[in-house]
Amino acid sequence: MSTAPKSQVLNLAEMVNYQEGSVVSRQITKADTGNVTLFAFDKDQGLSEHTAPFDALVHILEGEADVTISGQPFRLNAGDAIIMPADEPHALKAIQKFKMLLTMIRA
Repeated sequence: MSTAPKSQVLNLAEMVNYQEGSVVSRQITKADTGNVTLFAFDKDQGLSEHTAPFDALVHILEGEADVTISGQPFRLNAGDAIIMPADEPHALKAIQKFKMLLTMIRA
């Protein structure tokens, strides 16, 4: 998977496309210290509950999603962001098609 070119303006929402019945991802940048990845979720698609060893910032670019962190539900819309704390179980589900930017920083 190639990363995005550096030193150029990126229209993040246009860099990943919806695919029927799927979750699509595209890595923007990756380093030993973290990574930035775009996702496009078709309606009713999601990521099942899991944990990650690092904090992760989810920023909704368009659409609407439910994010559950340690059993607590959150409804996010375009422009909203939330931090999913390290080692806490979390899951995401598309209420309608949505795109998000996921930023993970390894501390």
